[in-house]
Amino acid sequence: MTKLDRSQWYDIVRDTNWTPSFVKHEELFPEQMSGGMGISPEAWTAYDEPYKQTYPEYVKVQREKDAGAYSVKAALERSSIYENAAPSWQSVLKLHYGAVPRAEFSAGSAEARMARFGPAPGMRNMATFGAMDETRHGQIQLYFPHEHVNKSRQFDWAHKSMDTNQWAAIAARHYFDDIMVTRDAISVSIMLTFGFETGFTNMQFLGLAADAAENGDFSFSSLISSIQTDESRHAQIGGAALKVLLANGKKEEAQKKLDIAFWRSWRLFSVLTGPAMDYYTPLEHRKSSFKEFMNEFIINQFIRNIEDIGLEKPWYWDIFLEEVESTHHSMQMGLYFWRPTLWWNAAAGMSPEERDWLEEKYPGWNDKWGQCWDVMIENMVAGKMDKTYPETLPYVCNMSQLPIVGVPGKAWNVKDYSLEYKGRMYHFGSEPDRWCFEQEPERYAGHQSLVDRFLDGQVQPPTLAGALAFMSLSPGEIGDDADNYSWVEAYKSAQFKKAI
Repeated sequence: MTKLDRSQWYDIVRDTNWTPSFVKHEELFPEQMSGGMGISPEAWTAYDEPYKQTYPEYVKVQREKDAGAYSVKAALERSSIYENAAPSWQSVLKLHYGAVPRAEFSAGSAEARMARFGPAPGMRNMATFGAMDETRHGQIQLYFPHEHVNKSRQFDWAHKSMDTNQWAAIAARHYFDDIMVTRDAISVSIMLTFGFETGFTNMQFLGLAADAAENGDFSFSSLISSIQTDESRHAQIGGAALKVLLANGKKEEAQKKLDIAFWRSWRLFSVLTGPAMDYYTPLEHRKSSFKEFMNEFIINQFIRNIEDIGLEKPWYWDIFLEEVESTHHSMQMGLYFWRPTLWWNAAAGMSPEERDWLEEKYPGWNDKWGQCWDVMIENMVAGKMDKTYPETLPYVCNMSQLPIVGVPGKAWNVKDYSLEYKGRMYHFGSEPDRWCFEQEPERYAGHQSLVDRFLDGQVQPPTLAGALAFMSLSPGEIGDDADNYSWVEAYKSAQFKKAI
């Protein structure tokens, strides 16, 4: 049989659509699951995804990606790359694996919802591949850390984290449940594939792949690179959907969903990616600062994307730009001070050389965060380690589920943006966090943050030890200093020289 050229049959196969005869169209694509906003089926045929692919093409490419990633891993298994890596880089791996793989599996269900209930045939086609992508991402990112479990129990959190009450896991679940697990198909396309994947995921994976290669961890670099190429493809689902929405008068609805997703994504990345890039990555392997990476891959790129589609910058854009300069530094202080509550070992990133780098990249850093670290270091040098651990839990935002932070020093600006709703007082770390809650209060009302659960008496005994047990952190998993405090020796030597 003569084979037809791809261009002669692809559109026919891709546009698999039909007029239902046994049920009404509204029953086949119920608004609650589809989220089509009343736009007619005919209007949705204008959906035109930029990345078109057939199933045979998809399988061929994915097989090559898997073969490449697994073969690199197999070739390097006896190279002791992990054992020879800087302890802070080992912590980056533990942080990533504990936070990402299970979320990838959840993303598979979100893609499947678009594959079944997406109102456009092109969307359903792309989302089918997307569901397979996310399943692969979950599987491969659970397989890779498994070899390290016998070296550190903290790697077991790749499986364990999302089944615990650990505070970062609560924050991640709250976020991902919101933007992808409990939304209709169109909302998922905007909030997950455009707001999160186009806006942030590519930066996370591009940055990690580059840092991994710089650290000589080519196994992790090849893994992350193979995932990023998938993400950049199915992230295109949302942009095409937004064009249809705007062409049919739904700009306001689309803008609000995007604004919620982008802010919530930023908050999560400020604690996940910011510290990893500016504090955990060994100084000699840092390609750029977190702020520089944000400016190149998110701020400028995101603005181009939304302007090309016809949307506006989020109303809180100036607040966001200010936070890019500061929030992850404050989150890093929180991570380190509450290091026993982590499933990874916190890297301080506080050697004199690293502090010089931070001051260079963030002028004024020493007058703000540096003076706080000075107190921490002074206690460590004096042997007063008890003063470097927490006695209480921090106050947590009822939207991001992350600690409420601000800029220390003369610029001290911590503020509680509170809101009373149906007799309960909610507390937020920023005006945009409170705004997100106000858009759909019934979606978020009633959820308990870690501190709410503590005050409710769920943590027993009501001590740090009780909190660690509540968060399922067992001996051998509880976080501590990644470098075993070796970096403090430079300050002890400096003090000794000053004394003589």
